[in-house]
Amino acid sequence: MATLTYKDVAEVDLGKLGTAVADWEKAVDDLKKLASSAENRMLAKSETARWAGVNATVTRDFVKKVTKEFTDAHAQAQTIFRLINDAHHDLVEIQRKMKTALQEADALGLRIEDIGGGQVRWFFPHVRGDSDERTQEQLTSAQSVADRVASLTANAMEIDASVTGALSKAHGKDPANFGHKNYDSLDDAQSERAVELAKRGPEMTGKELTELNRLMKYNAKDSDFSTAFYQGLGGPKQALEFFGQMSIDSVYVDEKGRQAMTQELQRNLGTALASATDPDNKTHLQASWANEFRKLGTERIPMTKYDQNPPYGYQLLGGIMRYGEYDARFLNPIAEHVVQLHQKNPMMFADSKFMMGTADQHPFNPSGKNGAGFDPVTGMLEALGHSPEAAKEFFTAEPTNYAEDGTERKGAPDLGKNKDNEPITSYLAYFANDKYEMFPDIVGHDPDAVEKSSGYISDSFGHALEAATLGHAYDDPTPQLVRDEKSAPIMAQVVQTYGDDAELLKKQDVLSDSLGRMGAGYVDDINWALNDNAEESIFKPTENREAHPEFQRDPARQFLSALGQHPDAYAELSTAEKVYTTSMLAAQAGDDGTINQAAAREAVRTGSEVQGMLDQSRADQITAENVKRDEEYNKALEERAGWIEFGAGVGVAAGAAFLPPVAAVGVAATLVPVAMDAGPAALEHVIGNSIGDWTESKQQDSGEDTHAQRKAIYDAGQLNAEVPMKQFMLDHGIARDEDFGQDLEEAWNSGYEKGSSRAAEQGQAPQTGD
Repeated sequence: MATLTYKDVAEVDLGKLGTAVADWEKAVDDLKKLASSAENRMLAKSETARWAGVNATVTRDFVKKVTKEFTDAHAQAQTIFRLINDAHHDLVEIQRKMKTALQEADALGLRIEDIGGGQVRWFFPHVRGDSDERTQEQLTSAQSVADRVASLTANAMEIDASVTGALSKAHGKDPANFGHKNYDSLDDAQSERAVELAKRGPEMTGKELTELNRLMKYNAKDSDFSTAFYQGLGGPKQALEFFGQMSIDSVYVDEKGRQAMTQELQRNLGTALASATDPDNKTHLQASWANEFRKLGTERIPMTKYDQNPPYGYQLLGGIMRYGEYDARFLNPIAEHVVQLHQKNPMMFADSKFMMGTADQHPFNPSGKNGAGFDPVTGMLEALGHSPEAAKEFFTAEPTNYAEDGTERKGAPDLGKNKDNEPITSYLAYFANDKYEMFPDIVGHDPDAVEKSSGYISDSFGHALEAATLGHAYDDPTPQLVRDEKSAPIMAQVVQTYGDDAELLKKQDVLSDSLGRMGAGYVDDINWALNDNAEESIFKPTENREAHPEFQRDPARQFLSALGQHPDAYAELSTAEKVYTTSMLAAQAGDDGTINQAAAREAVRTGSEVQGMLDQSRADQITAENVKRDEEYNKALEERAGWIEFGAGVGVAAGAAFLPPVAAVGVAATLVPVAMDAGPAALEHVIGNSIGDWTESKQQDSGEDTHAQRKAIYDAGQLNAEVPMKQFMLDHGIARDEDFGQDLEEAWNSGYEKGSSRAAEQGQAPQTGD
């Protein structure tokens, strides 16, 4: 494959390629006329002529051959035109994006240099008098631009290689003979090459696997490519066999980088399957593929000729489907079938576990994230976590009953009973259940790995809930908050379920970070609930009412109390509340300088009440579990310390603030709904200023002194609750000793005290897991 630099991509004159496209288009038209003339005139006359004898036979054969050559020439020209036309279209778009990225680099004062193989490095050139210090926002933006430049360069190289290979096949090795390989499009050529490589299976060299990944990376979301690829593998069973053999091979092969390449293949296969099975795409796999996958799910699929303990089809499919955004019509019947099989026999898929080996081996889940791949339930929950619309449907629709072979049957499925011995009728209730049975999804029997594996299902359940309630994939690096009439009732059920049962949340502690991000995404509705969902409340939604659940006051308090017991959830909600309160205060100031004082007081009071509840819950929890527990709270807060560095770089768009830059901080992104009255630019400024003033509780020298630690929590919490108010007063020249300033301070103090006392008197008791 030819190596290109980012400058090649940015500066190449694609006008010449455009001219060649036009020339070949004309050649296609001309050859079509010649081919038609040869067939309708020369061949027709030859076939109808009254010839006889050896000469007549030879002449007719010669005319047929010449006519075929004209037809083949037209077909070959058409193939060449289609290939270079598609390439020209794609490269023009890549070049446009490349120029935009380089303009952004110039605006940042960033220099990008090619280091070969399509890769680049970046740095900020030294300017005399410059301290060379850069904010986290600048560093993050620089890395983002450099990554885009490298990705666009690699994409151009992949197109160049694909066109070169396809043109070679179309031309053939005989320069005196037309009629070799014809293609309908560049996608057609790329999918054919991908299938050629895939059919080599584990025998693929590292170079070939890299080529396959490159082809799939840039084409997996193209349904023409993905559909042709999966069809080319032969069918559902062959697709499962391919993934399984490649996945197991990566466990045992001793080749540098092979595991990482197989992890990339897993992602690409999932993305491609999602594209190929979406019935809304013009080109897609037939519905029979979904039916066949369900049938194969309970069957053993041998990986080798004498495989003594083959994996189940669902273990292989679960590995593929951990990635990709799937349509509900394909995903949900499969996910429902897997769950119902688990309910019938929780140990069914444990039969194929590898008893010998080490816990760092992941035979059917190369990513290694949440299991070795023996439990397909986890894979389906991860698929839902990447498929928001399917997740909404999964948690709200009435369950469909499936037979062992995956066919539908009448009646309601048996999902077991809850702690009150009542039938479970929804999948949300099924997973939010401390009676859920599971087996260690690991290779071998390492005790530490067994303990860690106990949280895999709950963690992935949390991911699915995030997608269903927030409207974006749980790990989307650039998410948008999408709440609607389907997500609202799911969030209401989540608040009720975990607010009522802190003991359940303690047992499913690993999903508390997900619940924290979900709470942040509905912080406006939580504030409204604390106002008892009053119609006159300043927090009442002004549009899309159906997208806003009415939690009611007590359930909202119980939810905050329960989440405050968990470090990640506490950190998410505490930060989200301050962002939201800051935006609500900004919304109370008119363009003419007038301020809605009553509304401003209520924003301060309710924001402080939320912080008071969270702090009381946190303090009670560390008292119950000793001061060491608070190290986890401090760690969760420190992980979000990058938000402080991010400062004025906070992004506000589409009614939400985006925090933080994931690459910079290394934690999942959080979206916080905000009041947009002040406008995005003003909000970014005021929120950025507020973030810079936030503090956090540190253990410092408190040691094992629980009283000292509780005091530190309350001191820091109250100061943090004060920050939005202080920033608002500073921005609008409100003095502390004037009446309105005194009113705001009173709202701050009374709100915090109310939240603390309500949590202590009416909140959830701390949970120790005993």
